[in-house]
Amino acid sequence: SRAPSGRTPDGTLLVADFGSDTVTFVDPGRDGSGKGGAPIASVKVGTAPYGLVVGEDGRAWVATAEGVAVVDTEQRTRPALIPYETESGPVTTGEYRGGGMGIALAPDGSHVYVGVNVPGEDGTVEVIDTATREVTGTAPVGMRPFDVDVSPDGREAYATDHDSFDVTAVDADTLKTRRMEVAPYGTEGGLGSWLKPHYAVVRPADGKLLLPFEGERLAVLDPRTGKVTIERMTANTHQHGAALAPDGTLLVVGTGPIGSGDEDPSLTVRAPGGAERVVPLDGPHEDVAVSADGRTAYVTGGFTRDGYWNGITVVDLADEESEPVRLTAGNRPLGIAVL
Repeated sequence: SRAPSGRTPDGTLLVADFGSDTVTFVDPGRDGSGKGGAPIASVKVGTAPYGLVVGEDGRAWVATAEGVAVVDTEQRTRPALIPYETESGPVTTGEYRGGGMGIALAPDGSHVYVGVNVPGEDGTVEVIDTATREVTGTAPVGMRPFDVDVSPDGREAYATDHDSFDVTAVDADTLKTRRMEVAPYGTEGGLGSWLKPHYAVVRPADGKLLLPFEGERLAVLDPRTGKVTIERMTANTHQHGAALAPDGTLLVVGTGPIGSGDEDPSLTVRAPGGAERVVPLDGPHEDVAVSADGRTAYVTGGFTRDGYWNGITVVDLADEESEPVRLTAGNRPLGIAVL
């Protein structure tokens, strides 16, 4: 351990190790640049952890195949594992495993929303009371809820339903749902299609969801009306993870080609006005988080499909001339948060 127990520094990275049933705490190096950084410690959380989110109280909530793990990030312990109420089959690993996928925290920290995958069927969003650590409700959503987000006012949660080409809005009070198709390429191919929604972010200014597709199209979903508008993107690569910097810059992870004309892995840095910079990445990646000052992006080297590496790529967003730094960390790391 590079840091004594109980003294996890601000700015430490927390990654969900899909390949080793742990979360790993990572020192991001000098000034968060990745240079000189290294793993600090790992904590067992449960089988095949996927998404994670950290509250202002320092607790992390990790979606595993078994349940939602609660992690004390100061003491670096797992004080609880909250089982799902949804029956999702045997606890397994791999790309299509059942159990928790996307996860989000209400703005006031009172509830966690986790998308539960039921292989071959529609999934659910389960609601967890963060004070009692109990599941207080379940809402039906679409297939394979890759990502979960919450509206800025906390009134709705949104599940990005990968295999059903839609987003499900869940009313936080009543748990009533409505599904909105988001399929800018259509739904031809069904479960075999590559052209599906993966991750989303909610734009604070207007509450609209931004869903990137294939480095070609950004679907902008207004959850009040269900209307989708399309904006052009330029990376021309299969895309997964997304995050917003404090200034509204959109960061999108390109995982690499799925067709003969596609480009290699990249990180798209898209300004609020739509101008894009595409940063090449070495090998597949999955998700991205951004530092509190908005100057640095951290991209996990895990991947939900075959092919990954055990580390994080660090991208300096303020210096366009700098080269990305590769930082060894975790075991097939997927979800990431900055403490």
